[in-house]
Amino acid sequence: MFLRKLAALALCTLMSCASAQTFSFGLWGDMPYKKAGDELKMPALLASINSADIAFSIYDGDFKDGSSACGDPVYAEALAMFSGMQKPLIYVPGDNEWTDCHRLNNGGYDPLERLAYLRKTLFPTMNSLGKRSMPLSRQGAPGEKYAENARFEYKGIAFVTLNIPGSNNNVVLNDKECTSWSARTLAQCEAANAEHVERDAANTVWLQEAFAGAQARKARGLVVVMQADPGFDLPETEAVDESRAPGVSGYRNFIKALVTETEKFSGQVLLVHGDTHYFKVDKPLYSPAKLLPNLTRLQTFGSPSLHWVRVAVDAKSQHVFNIQPVIVKH
Repeated sequence: MFLRKLAALALCTLMSCASAQTFSFGLWGDMPYKKAGDELKMPALLASINSADIAFSIYDGDFKDGSSACGDPVYAEALAMFSGMQKPLIYVPGDNEWTDCHRLNNGGYDPLERLAYLRKTLFPTMNSLGKRSMPLSRQGAPGEKYAENARFEYKGIAFVTLNIPGSNNNVVLNDKECTSWSARTLAQCEAANAEHVERDAANTVWLQEAFAGAQARKARGLVVVMQADPGFDLPETEAVDESRAPGVSGYRNFIKALVTETEKFSGQVLLVHGDTHYFKVDKPLYSPAKLLPNLTRLQTFGSPSLHWVRVAVDAKSQHVFNIQPVIVKH
């Protein structure tokens, strides 16, 4: 027995025990959209993720399109899809399933009522979804406020998910925007802005705690996942700071906190989001002319491009995260 253990240790030393430090996870979102006919493509997409050699996957929002009704059945359909995944599935909310539900073509719902329903429906326990679930730390009790914000660690890499959706993070800029193509009242828009302020503060605390924990445990990497594109894909010029545009004002506090924490973090940060539906990897911060070197942005695929992204993690490598788009044949 002793000789076998000694031989195994020698082999492990020879191979640097790479398997103990490496794993892969999947990223997908912004699908299926009925208006794009995605239902026919979804079986191949789900089969591809389910058969892949990944530890888990994270869905970064928008399980319905932005011009369809926000009725209860779409939440049940999403829960069934996520619960049917073979590996653990961590779901992050998007704008189409709550902030945009006030639109007339969405049924004219109260977004805050839909957010409360979303929390009770899609976050019923402390664990992930999927046939094989995994334990998570959540900012709120199951089904309650901020239950959607999660943290966990896997093989020395820290993960944090946040409810930061599109449509300017639920900020309503003025009375005209409030009622345009919308069933909202001015009182509901005031309530939306109050909700944003409270959730924005909670998100910032959750993020700061994630960085503090990752640094304390000397994690080589931290993955931050949200739904919204916070303005990275506005025209990139040196003369204009597009992050100051009114339409992305709801993300400024969070991005400021992200930059501050990333600057202090000794490892690599992978910021993941959906919302814009085009696969993209870049370093958008601080600006096109100046890099925040240890932060990489990954934007995932979305309808009608039903593909996903596999991230291979090697904590011993310089860049930690190896990003691989997975193209699904439909």
